[in-house]
Amino acid sequence: MSGKTLTSKKFFQPIDRLALGIILVLSLLISIVLLTGSQVAPRVRDFSWQNKHVSADDTAFILTFSRPMNHGSVEDNLKLTPVLTNTEKTNSQDSKIKGKVSWAGRKMAYTLLSPLPYGSDYQLQLQGAQEQLPGGGESKGRSIEPFTASFRSRDRAFAYIGVEGEEQGRLILYNLTQQKKTVLTPPDLVVMDFKPYSDGDRILFSANDRQNEIKGLLTEQLYTVTTGLLFQVPGKRAASPQSSGKITLILDSKDYQNLQFDLSGDGQTIVVQRVNRKNPAEFGLWILQANAKPRPLDNQPGGEFIISPDSASLAVLQGQGVAILPLTPAAEPLDFLPKFGKVLSFSSDNSTATMVKFNTDYTRSLFLVNNQGTERELLRTTGSIINCQFTPSKEKLYCLLTQLIKGEEYREEPFIATIDLKTEPNIPTPVQPLVVLPEQRDIQMSLSPDGLALLFDQVGTKPPLETDSLRTVDGQAIATGRLWLLPIVDTINSEPSPQLQPEELLAGFHPRWIP
Repeated sequence: MSGKTLTSKKFFQPIDRLALGIILVLSLLISIVLLTGSQVAPRVRDFSWQNKHVSADDTAFILTFSRPMNHGSVEDNLKLTPVLTNTEKTNSQDSKIKGKVSWAGRKMAYTLLSPLPYGSDYQLQLQGAQEQLPGGGESKGRSIEPFTASFRSRDRAFAYIGVEGEEQGRLILYNLTQQKKTVLTPPDLVVMDFKPYSDGDRILFSANDRQNEIKGLLTEQLYTVTTGLLFQVPGKRAASPQSSGKITLILDSKDYQNLQFDLSGDGQTIVVQRVNRKNPAEFGLWILQANAKPRPLDNQPGGEFIISPDSASLAVLQGQGVAILPLTPAAEPLDFLPKFGKVLSFSSDNSTATMVKFNTDYTRSLFLVNNQGTERELLRTTGSIINCQFTPSKEKLYCLLTQLIKGEEYREEPFIATIDLKTEPNIPTPVQPLVVLPEQRDIQMSLSPDGLALLFDQVGTKPPLETDSLRTVDGQAIATGRLWLLPIVDTINSEPSPQLQPEELLAGFHPRWIP
């Protein structure tokens, strides 16, 4: 008996009674909640674009809710200010987002039909949406706590090469949104070509020492330079501010001459065409990747090339066709397209490319080729097909073309045109000229990432002098250069077709938009 009494006394100590009381109270509260349901209003727990800078690559945002929501009530009450103008029929008073919705439990993903216009502030609002009561169907519960979030599309900015005074040959950043110009490279370097990184914080460029360039010495090296742009990218850790103009040497030219180069979309791979200075027969592509030494791809040497948007392969001109190569040394080609002599561009999703065929009758054809092997001829011309770029929706191409002018002398007149890709394959593809340009061959064109503006340059040349450091591909000295901005509207469907007027911007050449 004494043992049992001792055990009972130990069990019913004050702390035991307190614990038992807490358990009973919690059990009662849980029972009440289960019987009456939650009285707490549902809310948005997370918005993936909150306080971020959205680019054209950011095609969808995610809303995470605290409770299961009635899908229809959320979709009907979700609004974005200012209105998205991704279709010509959008009502300016209607702020309902145009896109596609998908649900996974308490998460809703919204995929936009087109990129947000750059250089704007946006506000997402949700109120009046209701939770989904147990049992499914159309039964609705409490209304959501009103939710408001802010984010911004990236600044509209581009880089170019200066042409006047102290800016000559230097890489320059122009923030069109803020109307701010920043010279990025020092005066002793002459920039030859450049590719911006996808985050906009750096630019990869090739440059020659100014004295070597004047002497005609081919000593181009690869560098990166910081832009000073600070974009908080969705899905990535917050970026820290960096000053502009910080230069890092990426690849020297001691043993090899560096020629053409390209940068992958993810910024992790650089491909460079190189020639051994001691043995010119050693000619081919090299690959540079993060935290690894440069190494040759050891494939058949080729000509012009571009890296595909998926950053996994490249298209390179080899012999009488275009080879698709993996970015792996000594790998076999993934595909070979024997009828084409040039690759111009890929669509952003890597599904389609534009290629040029050189015909036996001395004409050139522009083809649309998809990853299923389907080929479609878009146009045939006696002139040149210089450049073509897809709009984000892949419904149009903007092309830099030339037309042959009949006469005693061979003359080509450049022009920018838009090509509608929505027509059926058996229907002639509409090609509509937009702007006729001065007669010159070295024209650079760049389509903005949101698809709403084109940049192009106009270069004036002169016979070269020994002191000239800027020259065209055919050796002419660059005397002047102007940059032009062409706004884009729906030139295919508008009646009558609008007359687009380019706007003169700055002195310079070789413009390229920041992603």
